[in-house]
Amino acid sequence: MAVEGRYSMKLGKLIKDFELEVLRGVEHYEDVLIQREDVNRPGLQLVGFFDYFDAKRLQVLGKVENTYLAQVPSEDRRRIFDALLAYEVPALIITRGLDPFPELMEMADKHDRTILRTQETTTAFMGALIAGLRNELAPRITRHGVLVEVYGEGVLLLGESGVGKSETAIELVKRGHRLVADDAVEIKRVGVNRLVGSAPELIRHYIELRGIGVVDVQQLFGMSAVREDQDIDLVVSLEQWNDETMYDRLGLEELYTVILDVKVPSLTVPVKPGRNLAIIVEVAAMNNRHKKMGYNAAQAFTQQINEHFEQALSGQL
Repeated sequence: MAVEGRYSMKLGKLIKDFELEVLRGVEHYEDVLIQREDVNRPGLQLVGFFDYFDAKRLQVLGKVENTYLAQVPSEDRRRIFDALLAYEVPALIITRGLDPFPELMEMADKHDRTILRTQETTTAFMGALIAGLRNELAPRITRHGVLVEVYGEGVLLLGESGVGKSETAIELVKRGHRLVADDAVEIKRVGVNRLVGSAPELIRHYIELRGIGVVDVQQLFGMSAVREDQDIDLVVSLEQWNDETMYDRLGLEELYTVILDVKVPSLTVPVKPGRNLAIIVEVAAMNNRHKKMGYNAAQAFTQQINEHFEQALSGQL
């Protein structure tokens, strides 16, 4: 869900996903929007330091904060929670199933704030929470193409309509690979250099084949033929063969496609009758895995040729 140029997540979904207990909720707390993927443990804020404090983040109180607060007088706790909850925080979450301080609930009533609780340890909960928020709030775009998983590699097929993207995908599915999305691919940047693609829910598992129509891949080929999402490791652009175009014969040049500021290895495959695109995509996926593991066949071949000529030259001298 987009709000003011940002993506957001409803607090109600967060509560459901992480099975959080609602100790106190504001009116319509389920509709409160979370727009920050970072989470804050208010250590410095408990001692009154609020410079650079981001009140839009979820606040988490763990065992360390709880132990500190248990050692201060009740009146000081009341003052601490009064200062913290004066900010319009989306929610405050208590971990480890700890009992909330009476002063916390008193100030939550005063400022009308939502208090939640989880039984998870603080570190485990925060790790899962931040990962979940990053996935939900990640920058995203939709690209026209087909996403398939081939030998564990996410291959994004791009090209003009009618070039054969869907036909290639269905052939790959028949060969034991899996379809992620056809026609529209929703792409999220969930890490510094990580892109994850999925299908819009409305068209998930469906594929359009010209002359046949729309088919349900999951029903036709079984559950093993589809998956919900997949990292994008390689972009393959399909284009009609052009005799006047010089195509890369060795593969020495490293080409990339930039999606959401992430560079993804890419290659262009010319299409003409007689070419088995499914096999080409399979080889491209395996070759991409080899490159990530440190082996580049084109470089090895070139080095071998150079060594051969050097030896031949030395023999002549």
